[in-house]
Amino acid sequence: MSHVAPDRRLFFIDNLRTALVILVVLHHLALVYGAAAPFYYQEPPFDDPLAFRLLAVFVLLNQAWFMGALFLLAGYFTPGAVDRRGPVAFLKGRLLRLGVPIVAAILVLEPISRLGFFLMPASLTGISGPPNWSAFPQLLGLGPLWFVALLLIFGAGYAAWRSWLRREPPTRNAPAPFPSYLWLVAFVLLLAAVSYAMRLVVPLGKEVSLVVGFLNFPTIAYLPQYLSFFVVGIVAYRRGWLQTLPSGAGGVGAGAAVLATVILFPLALSGDWFSCEIAEPANFVGNGHWQSAVYALWDSITAVGLSCALLVLFRRLLNKGGAVARFLSRHSYAVYIIHSPIIVYLAFAVRGIELAALAKFALAAVVVLPVCFATAFVVRRLPGASKVL
Repeated sequence: MSHVAPDRRLFFIDNLRTALVILVVLHHLALVYGAAAPFYYQEPPFDDPLAFRLLAVFVLLNQAWFMGALFLLAGYFTPGAVDRRGPVAFLKGRLLRLGVPIVAAILVLEPISRLGFFLMPASLTGISGPPNWSAFPQLLGLGPLWFVALLLIFGAGYAAWRSWLRREPPTRNAPAPFPSYLWLVAFVLLLAAVSYAMRLVVPLGKEVSLVVGFLNFPTIAYLPQYLSFFVVGIVAYRRGWLQTLPSGAGGVGAGAAVLATVILFPLALSGDWFSCEIAEPANFVGNGHWQSAVYALWDSITAVGLSCALLVLFRRLLNKGGAVARFLSRHSYAVYIIHSPIIVYLAFAVRGIELAALAKFALAAVVVLPVCFATAFVVRRLPGASKVL
């Protein structure tokens, strides 16, 4: 059975993936100056209510969709790789490209990042002394590499399924029409319902260990989104949906995301219309509260809407592979892996600069992003590193 030759490179997907990695870096940097969630290093005092609220909203908006979008793009590239190499060779390649960074993160990058706790004031952390070797087991973990670990699990599952089928690679037919808006609405509602049910067991913000105690997944409450987007990416590859996604879907998706954010997001946070004050207790995180249902509907609409909007935007305006775009794309995976310790120690280095929280966040971003890509460039030039990164 013959199959269609690979398409020309879709530069807009590379560029979107780069943009998402940059957003991940900014997301974690916002935690340093906004304290909306724990991070390895945070800079007190958090005495600017407006800055705190804006950075908290920035973090929550990101969390609603950007990792799901990364799983969507990863899923898109998975079936072609299995077609070319076969399930066994594909899995061996995944173990190299994903497994090696996971081990490096657990044993090296995460302990280095977690030393940031010792750099903060004891009044904030409760830590009164310097680190010692006896504390090393507590410094182990996945950190942001939870995404890579979950991607390895998803990829292994797909390879196992293809191996179980025991047949030749499916023929990749001509691009099929993109699903109707009715199908998108049905997908959003189903995703919201499953996400709400998931959060009955695992509320937002609760870390879950799927293997051993120190391998924690911090956002497993979003598992329905991550898995479904990965599967949608696989189907999108087979049917050519990223090419047939209508331009109008971008505007509709953006409009739906904005409307949901204006109406549903404040209601979920506060329990009142058009108020972004987070109610105490935070009922939107789960546990069967009605605000959790509203939040699940909001983040499902936002995830689908923004994914459609950005795919259309990047396909129309950023479907080029110039020298800068190629450099950023080539190094974005390495940036994802190494960015946490860079954020910790650069934020600590500029701690003495007296600026308001938002201005300090902007200054740190201008410094951190170039350093991340420069460091990734150096790391990838190490012997054998380019085969992994």
